[in-house]
Amino acid sequence: MKPLKTLILVVATISLIACNQEIETNNSIEKPSTISTENINYQIMVQRATQGAIWAMPGVGLVDFIKATRRDLGGDYGDVLYLTEPFDSRHGFLTANDVTAYAWSNISIANGPMVVDVPAASEKVSYFGSFVNAWFQPIEDVGPAGADKGNGAKYLLVEDTYKGKIPKGYIVLKFDTHDIGFAFRPRLYNRATDADAAEYAQTIKIYSLSDANNPTPTKYIHVNPKAFSSLPTYDHTFFEDINHLIQSNPVRPQDKVMVGLLEGLGIVKGQAFNPTEIQKKAIKEGTELAWKTLQNNFFTPGKTMVPLWKGKTQWQVWKFREGQPQLGFPFENDEKIFIDDRASLFFFITYLPKYLGGGTFYLNGLRDSNGELFNGTDTYKLNVPKDTPANDFWSAIVYSNKTKGFIKNAPRLGLSSRNTDTMIANDDGSYDVYFGPNPPKGMEANCIPTGEDFFLLFRLYGPATKDFYKTWMLGDVEKVD
Repeated sequence: MKPLKTLILVVATISLIACNQEIETNNSIEKPSTISTENINYQIMVQRATQGAIWAMPGVGLVDFIKATRRDLGGDYGDVLYLTEPFDSRHGFLTANDVTAYAWSNISIANGPMVVDVPAASEKVSYFGSFVNAWFQPIEDVGPAGADKGNGAKYLLVEDTYKGKIPKGYIVLKFDTHDIGFAFRPRLYNRATDADAAEYAQTIKIYSLSDANNPTPTKYIHVNPKAFSSLPTYDHTFFEDINHLIQSNPVRPQDKVMVGLLEGLGIVKGQAFNPTEIQKKAIKEGTELAWKTLQNNFFTPGKTMVPLWKGKTQWQVWKFREGQPQLGFPFENDEKIFIDDRASLFFFITYLPKYLGGGTFYLNGLRDSNGELFNGTDTYKLNVPKDTPANDFWSAIVYSNKTKGFIKNAPRLGLSSRNTDTMIANDDGSYDVYFGPNPPKGMEANCIPTGEDFFLLFRLYGPATKDFYKTWMLGDVEKVD
């Protein structure tokens, strides 16, 4: 062998030995035999549970409406639920108001197209509300601001793949899910009352298209006398809700990846959900982490909400990605789905309108004038000016930080300009509204009880203009002695 070839062979041999030593060294650090396969599998399950809970947030919200209807009221799909007076603290809804006698329902088109006959606006009552799919995406609005323009209509709800004959005389709405919901908020005129709204709700009709010539009478359920809670709970029931969502609806193309990943937690399309003990443990841990993530988003400025007025962080409004309101809130574009945005918003709301208009404006209050989160032990004061630009009325309502629903067992949930006949006014025509566990002496009529950590929603119904906030500003909520 020539000297040069010998030298090359020696160098190559040394390099190979060094490479093997490096591999052995790395293997000694990360040998597969030292890694617990059981632990790897568990951590993967926790990750999938966390991401699955965030992904399913809107759908779980709608599932909980039908679960509550069945559990608390003995009702089912296709029943119309109505109020004769506003909600009280026994009724669990995500940030619902306590001044409106709502009407709502869950509907399934799994067995064929369904008809919802929405009444025409009367001299006393009209509706503002929307039909949504199983993911709370608004499909169409109703009433004077919706597709029927206040004339009433028979809305025909069909699958987006429906090939059957469409009879004349219907407003056709196409859905990519079987589960559908609607919630209608009555607007009252000419001294109408909540009793008028309840009577109006009982003219809504729901029936199958196949029975259109001889519809089965709609069942109406009066909710006020009973406790009713549609609030999501972040425990094992959350994944029972996800299973309901998947089993009851077609799997959309944009959801296939997550549906596949959830099989590792025992949710399989077409099969019963019977998670193992280790899966239950991972689900519990993952769901708790999802709740903490959404809580953090809720309270972190710029995540879920942004300040309405520049340089003033007290009052915030919902944060929407550019273009989403104009598209009807699909929470997606041609490139991706905005899963975190969607979950963060539906963590504390339910029904969005298809088209944003001037019907209602929401101001979210989380902190006092010192920038500190509201708590359940201190007392706070908000001055509501006489010139508050709400043509219908204004409303201030307290909600639980934990559940995003009403504070349980609270004797009063909120105050509004409809209560000014019993409230004490200031000399300038404004009203001081107090929030705290005990009302200041002599101001009981102006106080909303708390007793636990809370946040506020200040609503303007019928804002004077679409850009009223450019010339008007609501003051801070101040902590008082």
